[in-house]
Amino acid sequence: MVNASEARVLGLIGTTFRAAQLPAIRVTVPAALAERAVAAWQRDAEDAVPELERPEDRVRRQRAGTLALIGLTIAKRGQVDTDGNTVVDLSPELVGVAMDAADDVHLR
Repeated sequence: MVNASEARVLGLIGTTFRAAQLPAIRVTVPAALAERAVAAWQRDAEDAVPELERPEDRVRRQRAGTLALIGLTIAKRGQVDTDGNTVVDLSPELVGVAMDAADDVHLR
């Protein structure tokens, strides 16, 4: 069972981390994934956010937004390394959301 009190504490810790302005994290993104992230940024997303949204739909929408922000960062500041992959400095928040999404990928 999810403990709402613990989830709130984790959220408050996250708020503290955001306020701390943590340094960017240098990551290497494989070429094919970097291309898909940039494509997510370039896609025209004009869908309105529904008034009532299931929690899993909200998470999916927010993750799509995070992917687009990673794509924007890659497009603006990414550098291609000798292997053709992209090296880019990302905010810890973007890295954290991507890592949370990784948990779901491995569960399916």
